[in-house]
Amino acid sequence: MATKIDKESCREAYNLVRDDTNGISWVTFKYDGPTIVPGDQGSDYEDFVTACTDDVRLFAYVRFTTGDAMSKRVKFALITWIGENVGGLQRAKIGTDKSLVKDIVQCFAKELHITERKDLEEEYIKNELKKAGGANYDAQAE
Repeated sequence: MATKIDKESCREAYNLVRDDTNGISWVTFKYDGPTIVPGDQGSDYEDFVTACTDDVRLFAYVRFTTGDAMSKRVKFALITWIGENVGGLQRAKIGTDKSLVKDIVQCFAKELHITERKDLEEEYIKNELKKAGGANYDAQAE
């Protein structure tokens, strides 16, 4: 059965993360049978990491404040998480299913495909966003 996405509710969840006024900094998109729907959401990054268990596959849209000594800015990451206990067929489908999510989630600085918990560390992702951001003026701060 082909995967579908609940476009309206996923778009609402996506917009929650993009909104500067509500404190929501991440949302997940999970599978409910053959349909991708919004999952958990929150303001604490560690709560997001807790949702990434070994037996799930999900997509996440996460807000980070990055930058250097000269400027701070908000950057967004699209994360695909596949736990180590997810079966082969589900792993294979996630690549094509991601296109459904990317129809909704269109504004992000970095896309990450993560299968190991160590790569979920906040500093690792912030560094990846910093690399994607271009010029780095940290050396001038001293």
